[in-house]
Amino acid sequence: MKRGLYLVTPDWDDTARLVATSRAAILGGATVLQYRHKTATPTLKLEQAQALRALTRELGVALIINDSLELALAVDAEGLHIGRDDGELRALKAASSGRLQIGVSCYGDFKRARAAVSGGASYIAFGAMYASPTKPEAPVAPIELISRAQAEFINVPVACIGGITAANAAPLVEAGADWVAVITDIYQNADPQAQAAKITELYR
Repeated sequence: MKRGLYLVTPDWDDTARLVATSRAAILGGATVLQYRHKTATPTLKLEQAQALRALTRELGVALIINDSLELALAVDAEGLHIGRDDGELRALKAASSGRLQIGVSCYGDFKRARAAVSGGASYIAFGAMYASPTKPEAPVAPIELISRAQAEFINVPVACIGGITAANAAPLVEAGADWVAVITDIYQNADPQAQAAKITELYR
């Protein structure tokens, strides 16, 4: 997966709006799209994941599914993203027969990152890097985790999430983040394509 802007979807039930905004952001340069909707019904999740699978195939970016191995396999996604309560990494890798790239949320915990890498994680994610409107209770992770991970985990990409905007992403990119994951600053923006392009420019 190419470095750059990593989109994470908001909890929108309007599939047409979700797809249209995601399309604009991908046209602005986003390289990865993670489908995440914590409150959707299983039927809506499948509908939206299928719609985003069609979009990402059309535009040539990777689709990652949050939390659900079953959904990731059902829509033939490139990857799965898991947090601390979403199953054991090695078991999920075995259950997917190696078909999926699996990313692991490590929060601000470098020991968790080390365990994820030793368990075969495809990439690791730190956050929240800044105060996050999506998870206001999340503790802020030190930016030094990025460069430390890049030095220790050769060939394992590092993503960052939490409160990231076009205005504050530069220090994370400079520290070595392979992806900056963004929800609100893209999906709530009046011009998501232009906002995505601002972040994409940081990787040029």
